[in-house]
Amino acid sequence: MILINLLPYREEKRKRRKTAFFAGIGASAVLGLLIVGFVYLLLQHLASEQQRRNDYLSAEIARLDLQIKDIANLKAEIEALQARQKAVEGLQTDRNTPVYLLNELARFTPEGIYLTSIRQTDKVVAVTGIAQTQERVSEFLRNAGGGSEWLEKADLVEIKQANLITSSRDQRRLFEFQMKVSIKAPQVEAPAGAKKAAPNKA
Repeated sequence: MILINLLPYREEKRKRRKTAFFAGIGASAVLGLLIVGFVYLLLQHLASEQQRRNDYLSAEIARLDLQIKDIANLKAEIEALQARQKAVEGLQTDRNTPVYLLNELARFTPEGIYLTSIRQTDKVVAVTGIAQTQERVSEFLRNAGGGSEWLEKADLVEIKQANLITSSRDQRRLFEFQMKVSIKAPQVEAPAGAKKAAPNKA
């Protein structure tokens, strides 16, 4: 006996293909949504991590800015203290300058020279005196200009002959001179003092 299928099999086959196609599309859409959701969550996590890092860096930068400001204030205070120290040292040196000046002039004035006037203007000292000979004046200039810790640049302004009348009415031939000399600050040997003080502390 022969069986003949009279059903519309082509339409059934087409319907099955259509159902399988729409099922594949739905599965693909669901998979795509899952992938998009995963990527979105990953991006959100990365963004939050980067934001946390940015907040941490901003806090550290603010803290470093405060430290830099404190360092700048400390530097300004140190510079102000150094300026005060220099001012005090300058005042101390200026206070002792007349003593050192008179001491140096007395030490380097050769025999036969008598100083009659000493006048200081800033760092320049004008010296007026009487000498027995011109050679004494030259010696005085050499002494004051070369071997002194406080005096330098001795310069003869004027020298002229002067007659001095003594009590016995005798006239002596002398020379009246005027010179200028500059005051310099001596070199202070601080390291040597520090070396001497170190063994005492030990």
